[in-house]
Amino acid sequence: MATLAKRNQGWLPLFFNDFFKDDWKTETSSTLPAINVKENEHAYIIEVAAAGMTKDDFNVRIDDENDLVITMEKKEESKDENKDARYLRREFSYSKFQQTMILPDNVNKEKIEAKVEHGVLAVNLPKFTETEIQKKQRSITVG
Repeated sequence: MATLAKRNQGWLPLFFNDFFKDDWKTETSSTLPAINVKENEHAYIIEVAAAGMTKDDFNVRIDDENDLVITMEKKEESKDENKDARYLRREFSYSKFQQTMILPDNVNKEKIEAKVEHGVLAVNLPKFTETEIQKKQRSITVG
C-alpha cells in the first residue's frame, strides 16, 4: 500500500522527501517513555524518562478508582518570521502519553510527591509506617 501512495505523489514532494530524509532521527511520538519502578523500605519510586519535558508537561493524579494516573503532553511549533521563503516541509512536534498504575494498599496516597529533574519524572509513593497502619486499624464492638 505504501508503494501505491508513493507512485501517486508528484515528483516534487517525492524529491524533497528523499532529499530531507531523516532516518537518523527517531520518532518520539511513536514510542513510549521508559518507566522504572523501584522499592525501598519507605517508599515505591516510579521514574519516567522525560527528556526535554518540564513540570508543566505532566499531570500526576489519583483517579476515582484510587489508581495513579501519569499523563505527559508536549506540543511544539517553531515560529518562523521569515517572509522571504515558503515551506516545502515543516515539522511539528506533539507527544502524548498516559499510564495508569494500580497502587498497593500500603501506599499513603496523601503524601505522594512528584518532581522533574535531569530529564526524569520521579514519583515518590511513600508507604504507611507501622504507626500509621495501627492508627488505621480499629476495633469494632459487636453489640
